[in-house]
Amino acid sequence: MVKRVIALVFTVVMAAVTVLAVTWGFEFDWPDYVHVDYGFPLVWCTHTLNTIHGPVDVWRVDLALLAVDLAFWFCIMTMGLFVILHIKI
Repeated sequence: MVKRVIALVFTVVMAAVTVLAVTWGFEFDWPDYVHVDYGFPLVWCTHTLNTIHGPVDVWRVDLALLAVDLAFWFCIMTMGLFVILHIKI
């Protein structure tokens, strides 16, 4: 019973970490190129706000990198659950 509770808590925490890792934006405020990158560890989206030519609103989205990023976090969660459920307590 304890393993199931620990596994459930771990799954909820990893789901929250995954959502934060995918949606958290890192803003880069360079003098000629202001942009926000989304995704950790892989940047799957870039929102360009300002360039040397002036303000812009350009989104560059790479769905393949989003899928790889989600698969990365899913693998971490799967390995963690495997370790939790197969440890002798």
